[in-house]
Amino acid sequence: MTQPAASIRRRFLLASAALGAVALSLSACAASIFPFIPDHYTFSQQQVQDAVQRKFPYQRTVSQVFDVVLTNPVVGLLPDTNRVSVRLDARFASPFLAQPVTAVFTLSSQLEYDAASRSVVLRSPNVDNVAVSGDAQAYAQQISAGAGVLATQLLANYPVYTFKPEQLQFAGVSYEPGTITVLTNGIRVQIVEK
Repeated sequence: MTQPAASIRRRFLLASAALGAVALSLSACAASIFPFIPDHYTFSQQQVQDAVQRKFPYQRTVSQVFDVVLTNPVVGLLPDTNRVSVRLDARFASPFLAQPVTAVFTLSSQLEYDAASRSVVLRSPNVDNVAVSGDAQAYAQQISAGAGVLATQLLANYPVYTFKPEQLQFAGVSYEPGTITVLTNGIRVQIVEK
């Protein structure tokens, strides 16, 4: 009697092991067949740089007094404040200046998701720093004010990353970006179900 019971137990264990191996291989196949919906997307500083670069060079007359040319944007990531910075070279010319003035100014902006355009956009850019060259220090306040107006007009609500529809849909379920976190090497956008 012990022999048949041992034989049945051995067959049961072998069948269980075989069933487990089949289930494991099927789950591996399923994972490779169906798309994986991540809980976040991360895009790089270079992708933001490329998006911002498309706006420059930029030329504008401010308050009918200054002709301003903005060039050479450099995007930085500010994880401590969860903001993005943009450093710009500026050239200001005016009938009130003996010669054109060059300056470098840096602005920073928070990021928000704009559902209508499916984009992560710059919101509420602020001028953080203006460095004016040479003898034009006396005009630093006016240049800073002009730079602030331009920054607001130029970069407010500007998209730095646009999601493709398929990135926010899977099997009839809609997803949307949630929390946006600026990292040292990119920008992480949480993806949540609508």
